[in-house]
Amino acid sequence: MLNGLHAKILLCNFWEKFIAMKLFSDLTIKFEQANWAKNPEFGLMDTILDQHPDLLDIISSDIAENNKNTGFGRGDVPSVEQIMRAAIYKELKGLDYRELEYHQEDSRICCLFLKIDELRPYSFQMYQKYISRISEESLQKLLVELNKIAINEGLEDLKKIRQDSTVVESNIHHPTNNSLVWDCIKTSHNLLEKLSSELPELNYRNYFKSAKRTYFKINNTKSKDKTKQLFKNQLITFTKTINNLSNAVKKKSACSINAYALILEIEAFIPMCKKVYSQTERFQIYDEKVPNSEKVFSIYEPHTDIIVKGSRDVKFGHKVDFTGGKSNLILDCDILKGNVSDSKLYQPAIERIEKNYGKTPKSTSTDGGYASKANSEFAQKKGVENIVFNKIVGSLKNIASSLNMETRLKKWRSGMEAVISNLKRGFNLRMVNWKGFEHFKSKVLWSVIAYNIRVMTGHILADLK
Repeated sequence: MLNGLHAKILLCNFWEKFIAMKLFSDLTIKFEQANWAKNPEFGLMDTILDQHPDLLDIISSDIAENNKNTGFGRGDVPSVEQIMRAAIYKELKGLDYRELEYHQEDSRICCLFLKIDELRPYSFQMYQKYISRISEESLQKLLVELNKIAINEGLEDLKKIRQDSTVVESNIHHPTNNSLVWDCIKTSHNLLEKLSSELPELNYRNYFKSAKRTYFKINNTKSKDKTKQLFKNQLITFTKTINNLSNAVKKKSACSINAYALILEIEAFIPMCKKVYSQTERFQIYDEKVPNSEKVFSIYEPHTDIIVKGSRDVKFGHKVDFTGGKSNLILDCDILKGNVSDSKLYQPAIERIEKNYGKTPKSTSTDGGYASKANSEFAQKKGVENIVFNKIVGSLKNIASSLNMETRLKKWRSGMEAVISNLKRGFNLRMVNWKGFEHFKSKVLWSVIAYNIRVMTGHILADLK
């Protein structure tokens, strides 16, 4: 019985080594070619996608959803593999969609990696259409599966993890009540102007110039009393603009398809205008403090949160919590809604690591924001041996096998800040310009996946040498 079990263990170990050898041997063959030798990251991903076609199944359902053949345009569309490869190429090169289209004609490695016909490249609209369909849930699964490949190859052992959070900004201008009211009036004017070209009988009063004049006066007025009076005048204009929108909605019956679509857009925009009106009136006229949860920070990206970390500058976007391992790979990424305290992010991160990878780390290290007695007790129950917070208060104590281990874990944790800096600088993650919260999350995850590919490439190249 024991001999049979021993034989099975040896067979499993041999099979794991064989798979690893196959990856390294395939990469070595690819790197002998000039195109792949100069672009090892794409050589690595080409090998992984060839050896793990199951990765494509993760995103295939998202891409195939609502895929209707209209009978117009060219008959073919990119395959699921080409779409995934295009998204990876785009992120690793730091391109926008138009630049991606240009690279298809300009770069041999692009055509080789995307597996496309050089004479018939796809348009940037085609790539944007399908890449934008890939959901956050699918990208989270893809991130975990790529990390599992790295773990199986011995690049990561999950023995210790470090955690830190940062703010990724939305693509908005700095919000003030004055600018928000002006944005609403300006957008309302543009919508009504478009609708009037479809409905010549539409009559509305144009308040664009007077509102713009008042907007600049408020910006350049220092007196509080004068500013309040100017806001009263601007809100009167704003009320008239909202009335114009409400009157336009009444024209919904008996109009063309284009006009109907514009009216639906106007109808959906009116509640946003009323919310901006309310928060401006409460603060500017009645000197009432409006809670952040009731504020709008952008009419174009309404999902934006206000984030204040310590005594630092206020930022507008979303808090993102990263968990990294010894290899510098990002093992977990959580994009949050609202300004959640760091101490509430510690336990869910450990649970996700355990769920996704089937292993609990022996050591955890975080900064002082994650420190709490409840978190320390939770980690102990999970079987974590070394629990280190960079700063502790009160009766809370770090748990470590030795003082040397505690010091080493504290120093190692600081490296997570370098990882986040690398993400922001190298993968355009300081600010996300994809529209909507779902696309915001997708962009963050694509950047994390591209970063992990670069880290994996570095480790494998070091082993090959």
